[in-house]
Amino acid sequence: MHNISSGTDLKSGSSLLNKVFGYFSRPFPDTQRDIEWTYKERFFFRFLFIFFLYFIIPVDPKFYGFLFQTDWQESPFYNLLVLARYQPEFFPLQDAEGIPILGLASFKNWLVGVVLAVLGTLIWTLVDRERKEYFALHQWLQILLRYKLTIVLFAYGVYKFFVLQIPYPSLSNLLTNYGDAFAWKIYYQTTGLSSTYVAILGFIEILAAVLFFFRKTVTWGAGLTIGYVGNIAVANAFYDIGELSLSTFLVLGASFLFALDIQKLYRLLIREEQVDFKRPDADFSKTNWSKVRLGSKGVVLGFFIVFLSLGFFESNKGFGSYKYPQSPGLANSYGVYDVKEFIVNGDTLPYSNTDPLRWQNVVFEKWATVSLKVNKEQIIDKSSADIYQKEDIDRNYELAGFSGRHYYHYEIDRENQVLNLYNKNRYHREDQFSLQYNRPTDSTIVLRGSLNGRDSVKVLLERVDKPYMLFEGRRRDSRL
Repeated sequence: MHNISSGTDLKSGSSLLNKVFGYFSRPFPDTQRDIEWTYKERFFFRFLFIFFLYFIIPVDPKFYGFLFQTDWQESPFYNLLVLARYQPEFFPLQDAEGIPILGLASFKNWLVGVVLAVLGTLIWTLVDRERKEYFALHQWLQILLRYKLTIVLFAYGVYKFFVLQIPYPSLSNLLTNYGDAFAWKIYYQTTGLSSTYVAILGFIEILAAVLFFFRKTVTWGAGLTIGYVGNIAVANAFYDIGELSLSTFLVLGASFLFALDIQKLYRLLIREEQVDFKRPDADFSKTNWSKVRLGSKGVVLGFFIVFLSLGFFESNKGFGSYKYPQSPGLANSYGVYDVKEFIVNGDTLPYSNTDPLRWQNVVFEKWATVSLKVNKEQIIDKSSADIYQKEDIDRNYELAGFSGRHYYHYEIDRENQVLNLYNKNRYHREDQFSLQYNRPTDSTIVLRGSLNGRDSVKVLLERVDKPYMLFEGRRRDSRL
């Protein structure tokens, strides 16, 4: 009885699959399905189909929680970016403090996908023994992958094109010692020195996304993605940037699409034979799938327009990137200042690189951030700083991945000429104090108050007119 029941269930499952396959095969001509696949090809395709589907279709409840619980009016650009770069996160990709999970540990969610794909493949093989090919399903997988890669690449392309992901380094960052920076911060700072270069990188990703959008240029888009995003994946791995699993998935998906034309490219480029690169045609006009096709293209085009517009408006807010604070700083104070005098309780402290109290230099940013060079212990913020924060004090990109300087957000009481300073480092929020300020000249600032609530302090700051070779450029052409 058990064997008969199992056989009946298998036949029933096979019949249901035949109806499903028949429905999804309508747009594809029967003449394309004459070639019988080998058993290994069918088995391997079933695994790949389920594995890729795991990354393409949201199966993680966190995705829907973010979708329906997010305040879309607060930062629509960032929220849409989060949805665009979605990947399953049954295991968190960041720890509780926002520090990215690096290395092989970041691929834990891939293990879930592999397990699901193996189990699904075994069940699929048992209930679908008679089918000899999966041509139509293979075409649908190509379409789904194309759209997935298109959306992710376009999102990151816009993110870079408007210099939002890798903004230009702050003045405090430029004055931080090389050895005081984490690996990912070095990569971001050196790349961000040329906003034009960052924008070009974004344009390349946008170009790859457009190439994936059109069926006839998929091979070009796949080749471009393998070369370009492959380099990004390597940088993500060796510079501890994070996003390693996502960049690796993009390369894997592009490789799958590129592999379809490898033999043709070999014949064309190596054997110099004439090759027809025409892909199998699908006729959507005579089926109900025509509306689905037009709707899908419309959604992707709509995403292009909306996200591009949001990126443009986001880049024109305040200081050019949501990673930096938006409140303007003290008027005409931008620059680096030498600490000419540092007087505590009437005693002048000499300049020192080791004194935990005496400031060495001060930087006033264009926004309401002041950074101090002082030999005082601090816990380093190791997060990626790639999360949108509403409040300026929480926008930690300028200090994340750095040591050596202490960053303070300040509020200005112009009536009483007082600066209220708050340590931006989330581990040192108790470090708060107020200082009265005076501007004897345009290049000097005098601060008075208390740093610890007990001892009085007076600080004389003098702006340093320091030339930077980065801004000066070459005096004359170099010759070899």
